[in-house]
Amino acid sequence: MKTEAALSILAALAHPTRLATFRLLVQHEPEGLSTGQLAEAGGLSQSTFSSHLAVLVKAGLVVPEKRGRRQIQRVSIDALRGLMIFLAKDCCGGRAELCEPLRAELACC
Repeated sequence: MKTEAALSILAALAHPTRLATFRLLVQHEPEGLSTGQLAEAGGLSQSTFSSHLAVLVKAGLVVPEKRGRRQIQRVSIDALRGLMIFLAKDCCGGRAELCEPLRAELACC
C-alpha cells in the first residue's frame, strides 16, 4: 500500500460515525449489512448517513453489493489487511519478539 492510500483510509476513519460503521461491518463480515441497517445503527437519517458511507466507499474500505432490491455494504478485508501491513511493516526494527503481542491480539479465535 502506498502512503497516499493509507492516508485516504485513515482520513476516512477519522470520524466517529465512519469508524463505528466500519467496525460494525467488520463484525458482520461476510454477510454485510444493508444501508438502512447501518443508518439505523448509527441513529442517522439515510441521507446524512449516505455522505459518510460515500467517504468509506471512496477510500476503498466498504464495497456495496446489490442483492435483489437491497444495497448491502461489506467491508473490504483486503483494504483492512493492506492498512495493517502498511502500519506494521517495519515494526520493531526486525525484532519479531517485540511484535508478538500484537500478532497474538490480532489472531482470530
